[in-house]
Amino acid sequence: MAFLDVRALSKSYPVGDLRLSVLRDLELAADEGEMVAVVGASGVGKSTLLHCVGGLDAIDGGSVTIAGTELSAAGDEARVAFRNRHVGFVFQFHHLLPEFSAVENVAMPLRIARAARAEAHRRAEALLREVGLGERLTHRPGMLSGGEQQRAAVARALVMQPALLLADEPTGDLDEQTGRELHALLRRLHETRRLTSLIATHNLQLAAACDRVLRLEDGRLRPA
Repeated sequence: MAFLDVRALSKSYPVGDLRLSVLRDLELAADEGEMVAVVGASGVGKSTLLHCVGGLDAIDGGSVTIAGTELSAAGDEARVAFRNRHVGFVFQFHHLLPEFSAVENVAMPLRIARAARAEAHRRAEALLREVGLGERLTHRPGMLSGGEQQRAAVARALVMQPALLLADEPTGDLDEQTGRELHALLRRLHETRRLTSLIATHNLQLAAACDRVLRLEDGRLRPA
């Protein structure tokens, strides 16, 4: 079985008295260590796919299995625990907490997991240095550039040492040069941390730097 194994995944949303089908019997298999890009038009369901894969959204049918654990069959508590420990998320908008410093934001998942403050901050500082923010540890988000904010968000996504990274349009809010730099950072971290990564993007040039590119159309994935 593939590291990430998605079978017959279906997801719809209520629209008035009807339901809008977004994902239809979708199939996806990604091997351990693979970096897969998902491209497609805006609104086609890329974010929905990542939310379903990561257990943020309940699915209507099918299954999602990560590293042998069928996440879609787990109860709410078990699903949250698995997601927090094994899945890292990077979104288009960084969602950093404005009242906390960069190191406090990155350490937050560890603190929520009841790690000691000193250990959480040590790990957060190491990751921030790894993503090039060693001189910005005490800066709050408002003092960081857009690219720096997204780098901090990447560090936060990786601080729990997940095996699977899900990135939803991670460069979508950045200028072209900064977006290229962030994607290069994601590629480097993917390799050095031996991640399996699923990246939704509208940027075909960035997608081409991944190991494989899939297109989401009509609720299903096909080779791009």
